[in-house]
Amino acid sequence: MNQIQIKCIASDGAVIPEYKTSGAAGADVCARLDADVLIPAGKSAVIPTGLFFEIPEGYEIQVRPRSGLAAKNGVSVLNTPGTIDSDYRGEVRVILVNLGSEDFVVHDKDRIAQIVAAPVTRASFLRVDEGGLSGTERGGGGFGSTGV
Repeated sequence: MNQIQIKCIASDGAVIPEYKTSGAAGADVCARLDADVLIPAGKSAVIPTGLFFEIPEGYEIQVRPRSGLAAKNGVSVLNTPGTIDSDYRGEVRVILVNLGSEDFVVHDKDRIAQIVAAPVTRASFLRVDEGGLSGTERGGGGFGSTGV
């Protein structure tokens, strides 16, 4: 898969995602806003992009935070990574969360997230009876069960 079709109305100000370097895995996605959006510290907001994708079956697009926004402002993508399914045709919107101590303002055309196209492997799920799972060294140990 090398191409993903995008409906992007340039006259409306939407920006096609762009890879900023030749080695970048993620393409930057920009906000498409008619007015600035204030995200108070500790709050979140849904930010439109003006983009609509036709993703080939067997692929998804993952929406991820931009490290610069996170490091400098404490702003991240709330449902990281977000998934855009191949059968979704609506506008891509990004849920930004302000984990910083100061309010954050999103302006039109600000780079707000990055997207990564990835293949999807679908599994079939088979119900088994109690004790029907094979044993492992870890067993049922949860978070932190293998040490720090």
